[in-house]
Amino acid sequence: MASKKNPIVFEDYFPAMMEKLGTEGFMKELANGFQLLMDREKKVITFESLKKNSALLGLEGMSDDEISCMLREGDLDGDGALDEMEFCTLMFRLSPALMNSSKQLLEEAIFPFH
Repeated sequence: MASKKNPIVFEDYFPAMMEKLGTEGFMKELANGFQLLMDREKKVITFESLKKNSALLGLEGMSDDEISCMLREGDLDGDGALDEMEFCTLMFRLSPALMNSSKQLLEEAIFPFH
């Protein structure tokens, strides 16, 4: 269980995934992750859906405070939930290596044939 003395440590596998899958494949995987965590009726990630499904990511030890903090961190429109764009944005922000190469990724997404 995570605590201030033993915080949850996230291994940043995104750069390796990006290299293996390419931009399009990586974005599909993020979309799959969103689908896995979202509330099926509301079509967003809520506190309840994240708490319920966090075990699928190996994060069953997350406290309610950590789940709330994660939602607040990604909730750009203030509705208390994460839509798919907010989720993808949060995932990029949590990956230092992806943030460093975000300009290249954006160019590849916008201009895939250049």
